[in-house]
Amino acid sequence: MNKRLASMLCNHISRLLGLNWELKGRQYLEKEEACVIVANHQSSLDILGMFELWPVMQKCTVVAKKELFYAWPFGIAAWLCGLIFIDRLNSESAKTAINCSIEQLKTDKVKLWIFPEGTRKNTGEIHSFKKGAFHTAINAELPILPIVFTEFYFLDKYQKRLDTGHIVITVLPPISTKGLSQSDVPKLAESTRQLMVDAFNKATYKLKEELLL
Repeated sequence: MNKRLASMLCNHISRLLGLNWELKGRQYLEKEEACVIVANHQSSLDILGMFELWPVMQKCTVVAKKELFYAWPFGIAAWLCGLIFIDRLNSESAKTAINCSIEQLKTDKVKLWIFPEGTRKNTGEIHSFKKGAFHTAINAELPILPIVFTEFYFLDKYQKRLDTGHIVITVLPPISTKGLSQSDVPKLAESTRQLMVDAFNKATYKLKEELLL
């Protein structure tokens, strides 16, 4: 219920800001199964995009840095929505927090959303991935579900300007982790990132052509 209310609120915020979200690959996202979602992270606006997808995902929780909990009122709202807060500076503590939740997520068929870049970077590219999401997916034998947001061309952080804009969200086919071990993590992380980079470049180029940017 809390997530549905947050989704409705964020949808209104997107409309007020003039942001239009377009979803592709919906069929992969609406499957009722647990998975680890990995998405590129460009700005705090990604949260609006995530909540735009919530009615399709139905059951999803998010891994977020613990500092966000203290950014009230967002922090308390995020806590009520069931976000998993981790200490990014303490990898063992972060792993424990996620592992304690994973069995329940599998039982309830809840998707786990992680931004593998860690820090948001609106530079028109997808940066290197941290490995935590892939360790988790392999340990839990859950598929990886990549989600790609096109470039936020309408956002200029240096001039502190936000224009109206159109964002294409592409959900790629799930990537199985069955039979993989922890030694496969680096290769899995890099191959997933490359798939997302290709999808990002293709969708962004097409969008800019359509908008004549």
